[in-house]
Formats: sequence, structure tokens, C-alpha cells
Amino acid sequence: MTRADAVAPKRAVILLSGGLDSATTLAMARDEGYICYALSVSYGQRHLAELAAAARVAQAMGAEEHRVVHLDIDQFGGSALTDMRIRVPESPSTGIPVTYVPARNTVMLSLALGWAEVLGAEVIYIGVNAVDYSGYPDCRPAFIEAFQRLADVATQRTTEGHSIRIAAPLLALSKAEIIRLGEALGVDYRQTMSCYQADAEGRACGRCDSCRLRREGFLAAGIADPTRYADAF
Repeated sequence: MTRADAVAPKRAVILLSGGLDSATTLAMARDEGYICYALSVSYGQRHLAELAAAARVAQAMGAEEHRVVHLDIDQFGGSALTDMRIRVPESPSTGIPVTYVPARNTVMLSLALGWAEVLGAEVIYIGVNAVDYSGYPDCRPAFIEAFQRLADVATQRTTEGHSIRIAAPLLALSKAEIIRLGEALGVDYRQTMSCYQADAEGRACGRCDSCRLRREGFLAAGIADPTRYADAF
């Protein structure tokens, strides 16, 4: 290792949706000593409240930079989050729910991989979870492992011997465990937004799958839920 390598800053790209999980992931990356570059994607989702939340979280947690990439994934439809004609379910369902956005995490990780290569970042953090989640196929360990194999051969940086690691530190944690961890790391969950159908004032519906998992997580963690809901609960 050269002297330059020894003193080179540790950089990480963090996929930041503005939700509870990604905010916790950013806190973990910061706690591990990384200079954090936050990446959000405006992909045609139902509302922009989560992007506003991402901006708040990035600033509050000292991200070196926060970029928003604009893509029109909504032109394909196929999800209640990108097609206003598909109703967001408000009760638990079986199988993969209609809120799954085809290829979303694949696209987002690909964008993060490109930025990581330009930055010379050694790791990409993504806040996917395979315990308290909606059953999305791109939140499973197998998906992360497969994308890691792709990253290992996809860039000039990796083919020249500099790895870019895909880190999914929340993968095996319950929502309550994630919340407790975030609290310990100083995450202000009032700044986050997890709702699939927040209103124009940025208030959560309290009824969608994401709101349900979030609310149950705070309850199980024994921590007061700071979420602003449109209706009282």
C-alpha cells in the first residue's frame, strides 16, 4: 500500500429514498467513517414528499453531497407507485404486492455503481430489508449477492482490482431493530417519509403497507412514532 492509499478518504454512495431504512443506512455509513454521497431517484413515484425528506436527511446527517437523478420509470407502469390507475392497497396481501416497482433497485444500484466509480468510492449502501418488508424480490439476499457479482465485473475500477462492495446492513434486521439502531446513531425519524401515498402536505396516510410496517416497528421498539399522519391513530 502506498502512502497515498493509506491516507485516501473513505467514500461511500448511499441510496437515500428519504424513508426510515435508508436514513438509518446513511447513519451507519457515517458512523463507520465514510464520507457519504447520497443518491436519490425521482422515478415518477406518486408523490415528491419522500424526495423532500431525503434532502432533509442528507443535510441533517452531513452528507458530502446529495444528488437526485430524474428517470421516467413511470412510463412503463406496472406498479401502484408509478401508475395512478392502480390503487395502493391498504391491507396486507399475499404474494408480491402491486406496490413493487419492476427493476427499481436494479436501476438504482446501477446508477449508484456509476457514481461510485467516478468518486472512487469503495462501497454502495442500500437499505433493503428481508424481514419486515413487503416481499419485493429485489430486497432479498439473493438479489444483493447477484448484483455484487455484476459489480465485480462491470466497471473499470473493479477490473483493475479496486472492489466496490454492495452493503445491505439492514437485510436481516426487524423494523424494531432498525429503529433502535437509528435512534442510537442519532437519526431524527421526524425528517423521514415512508408512506406510499402521502398527501400534499407531506403527511402519511397511515394505511398503506409501508405505513403499517413503520408504525408496528415503532410500537415493537418501544419508541414513540414521530410520523405526521393525515388521520389520528
